[in-house]
Order: sequence, then structure tokens, then C-alpha cells
Amino acid sequence: MGSSSGLPTKESNVLQGHEGAVLAVRFNGDGNYCLSCGKDRTLRLWNPHRGIHIKTYKSHGREVRDVHVTSDNAKLCSCGGDRQIFYWDVATGRVIRKFRGHDSEVNSVKFNEYGAVVVSAGYDRSVRAWDCRSQSTEPIQIVDTFLDSVMSIWLTKTEIIAASVDGTVRTFDIRAGRELVDDLGHPVNCISMSNDGNCVLAGCLDSTLRLLDRTTGELLQVYKGHTCKSFKMDCCLTNTDAHVAGGSEDGYMFFWDLVDASIVAKFRAHTSVVTSVAYHPKDSCMLTSSVDGSVRVWKP
Repeated sequence: MGSSSGLPTKESNVLQGHEGAVLAVRFNGDGNYCLSCGKDRTLRLWNPHRGIHIKTYKSHGREVRDVHVTSDNAKLCSCGGDRQIFYWDVATGRVIRKFRGHDSEVNSVKFNEYGAVVVSAGYDRSVRAWDCRSQSTEPIQIVDTFLDSVMSIWLTKTEIIAASVDGTVRTFDIRAGRELVDDLGHPVNCISMSNDGNCVLAGCLDSTLRLLDRTTGELLQVYKGHTCKSFKMDCCLTNTDAHVAGGSEDGYMFFWDLVDASIVAKFRAHTSVVTSVAYHPKDSCMLTSSVDGSVRVWKP
């Protein structure tokens, strides 16, 4: 068993306020703030380090499944059960635009690096890109090669990486128009990128996390011990890429050693399913959210 010293396994704050399940929690770019969203149709902005609720964003008509904030903290995007992508002004709390086009619930949203484009993924088996600066509400790009629901997306400078219930992780080179397909053979409901950009971590519904080489598609390692069979749950790497972090349907959090896949820490984080995990960009600090209605802040 590797060392768990220095890992954020001690609860430092509990962020209470959502009514019902919290479906996602995300740090902002510098890790000073975080956003959460959930079943109560709201987004909430917090200072997780001081345990303070700053603002609530209300406009969604159904549950909110994902949220992302621009690197300058000025705008945020969100998505969920009402099939629309909401583009918000952070300071005023106003919705600047709603992008319509998905035929069903939207599972995941991300801004590109400049905050000019929002990319979304949905149950309608498509990934769509939207121009935030244009007055048009039509998507600027649609990718619909998936055979089932698209659950999670990640963006690089030139690529969209998307995970689907069809068992694939697909990489789209936006400039070249190329598509790479890695078939994992099990429904994928979350992907996350290593900080060095070389690997993709895929959370699958057979209670296994899989680490893939981005260049070759080679399966580098698998991580097991947790339960993930029926819920969309996040997974991520720590900011040093030394460990893999993931939640479990029984409320436990796991840390695995990246290289040998041994469990270095396991602890009860929530009383119910851990829906989301976010790792601080620089410090040893982690956020988790749960069906139990809370967001928890973890430090060493």
C-alpha cells in the first residue's frame, strides 16, 4: 500500500444549502471558489475554504447536471434536464443566452480555453458546440457518431474528447476533422484528463476506472474497489498526477496509486452516492458532492 500522507482525507468544511441531490461540483480556474448544481434546479457559488455561500443562480426548469466557469470568472455555463445550455453572467446572475438544440437532457458542458465556445453532450447521442459571441442560437458544430448517450466531455486546444454509454471514448480533432475511437467495452460515464495531458481517465459502469494513453489508446492501468453501476459519478487525477481519485455509490471516496493501482486511502465521505469529485489546481484540497445534498471540502 502506497503512502496516503498529504492527501486531502480530512473534512474541513461542509457546504449546505442545496435541497436534494448535488449532481456536480467544480472549482473555478484558480481554485479559490467553487460552483455546485443539483436536483433543486439551482447553481450555487461558494468560497469552499471559508465555507461561505456567495450566490445562487436560478433559471433552470429542471435539475442542473453540470456547470463550468470561464478562466476569467466572468461567465458560466450550465446544463441539465431542460435540454438547454444556459450562458450566465457571474456577477449579475443573469442569463445572457440559452442554447437550444439538444433533443433530450444534457449531461455535460465545458468552455473552450478562451471562453468563446461552449461544448455540450447529451442523451440525444450528440456533442454540440455553441458560439457564445454570436447572436445565433444554432450550434456551430454537431458530432453525432455516438451509438448511445454522451455522458462527459473534456476539451484540449484542438480536440473534443467525449465518453459515451456506447462504451467508447472518442477524440475529435476539430481542425483536421478526424475522429479516434477507443472502445472500452463497458459504458463510460465520466472522463478526466491527466494534468500532463498524456492520459485520459475513464470511469465505467462496471465499477472500474481505466487509464488510457492519449496517443496510442493503450490501456495503461485499471482501478477497482469502488461501486459504480448505475450513477453518473466523476473521477479525476490529483494535481500532481500521482494518484487517482474517485467516489463510490456507498458514499466512500477512494485514492489509488496511479502507477500500481493500489488503494492508498479509502474513507466515508458521504451518507449516499458520491456524484462528483473536483481537485484543486495547486493545493492538496478536494471537493465532493453527493445525493445526500451536501458538498464537502477535504484537506490533509
